[in-house]
Amino acid sequence: MATHELRRPFKRPAISDQQRRREIALVRQAQQRSDSQNRARRLASSVLTLPYHATTLAIQVELPDLGDVDDVAAMETVPDQGPCSPSSRDLDVVQASKLKGSEARRWFARQLMLPEWMIDVPPNLDRDWYVFARPAGKRCFVVSTNGSTVSRLRNGSVLHRFPSSLPNGARTKEMSAPSHVYCILDCIFHEPNQTYYVIDMVCWRGYSLYDCSAEFRFFWLNSKLSESGACNPPSACHRYQFSVVPIYDCNQISLHAAYAGGLPYIRDGLMFYNRHAHYQNGNTPLALVWKDEFCSQYVLDTDSKGQVPAQQQVVLELQDDGKVTTSDDPPIVFGCLDREFEQKEGLRAGNLIRFSIRDECVRLVDGKLELGDIQFTSKVNRARIFADGYSKIFFQYIARHSPLQFKDLMASIQPDPDADSGNNDIEMSG
Repeated sequence: MATHELRRPFKRPAISDQQRRREIALVRQAQQRSDSQNRARRLASSVLTLPYHATTLAIQVELPDLGDVDDVAAMETVPDQGPCSPSSRDLDVVQASKLKGSEARRWFARQLMLPEWMIDVPPNLDRDWYVFARPAGKRCFVVSTNGSTVSRLRNGSVLHRFPSSLPNGARTKEMSAPSHVYCILDCIFHEPNQTYYVIDMVCWRGYSLYDCSAEFRFFWLNSKLSESGACNPPSACHRYQFSVVPIYDCNQISLHAAYAGGLPYIRDGLMFYNRHAHYQNGNTPLALVWKDEFCSQYVLDTDSKGQVPAQQQVVLELQDDGKVTTSDDPPIVFGCLDREFEQKEGLRAGNLIRFSIRDECVRLVDGKLELGDIQFTSKVNRARIFADGYSKIFFQYIARHSPLQFKDLMASIQPDPDADSGNNDIEMSG
């Protein structure tokens, strides 16, 4: 395949606006926290100044939202970030566990935090990021509540219902707990050894970790999961084993260990988490995925026969006005269909559509990818929920022409001063 003008020197400079979007995400995250803190102060002030009877009424009225207030108020009194009180967002999880059919699928399909694909190496990769080898398998939420455990795939459909040793995850004397006790884990189910590999902790025993940093979430994940017995071998009351992936500070030694070291599971690329990132629904540039042919079987997208097509293919969502967009928030528009074509092909708003793109129609303008001419290929299977994200389309393009290589990742990291002394105490694993 011809090499395009994207080929870069050894220490590869940025070719996209991904870092700018990452900075915006961190600013927005800080602003949301500041807004919540101000709201907590206003509510506390109003409660203290109201007469007793009025205060009781105010508390009753505000009760559904107090979770977020407690969440923030508690965090102000704790250095760094500790567990948060149950929030209204988490109460929705308990309610959503009772949803059925398509309603449940739609709700759960929008709860996972989805990494962007790494287009450029982030600055300060060794100081601000964790790295781990992503297990090959099915990404899912695991929720334990009301004496049962359920895993749901990214499209919201149920993968397994089973008893587990997670808090309130089985109807046994040891596992039983009040209804407000529940857990939410972000996992990948690895079929070969029937194990749930936990890559993030969202909620533990009813305490929300949404607004905690990745640094704190990983600390709790490693300490709490092993204490629960969820990492024990399967039994009658614990059908599947859980395990924590080895999570490293991203220096050169640990990056190489994640890339090529021995693992109990099949590796499917590398995951990078910004240590300051909160857990947020949908796509985020504060979590990244990267792949090459050595550490993944699935670098380039394949067709229904498992073959890499000659032209890159993208999946976009049809909107009411005929525009076709990515799954990002806000979505990126890559084209528009006319009504006559929609009617001819039986298309309607919300359909996911596969297009092919020609290399000569792709341009990079001010760090943004532009697709000139996209060709309709087919509608996409209904089991799929989301269109491609912008970063995935961008990654697939550069992977075909000028891939971001492992040596580029290594070149961006300063050598570890402790390497010669053998001091590499960086692993966080259960």
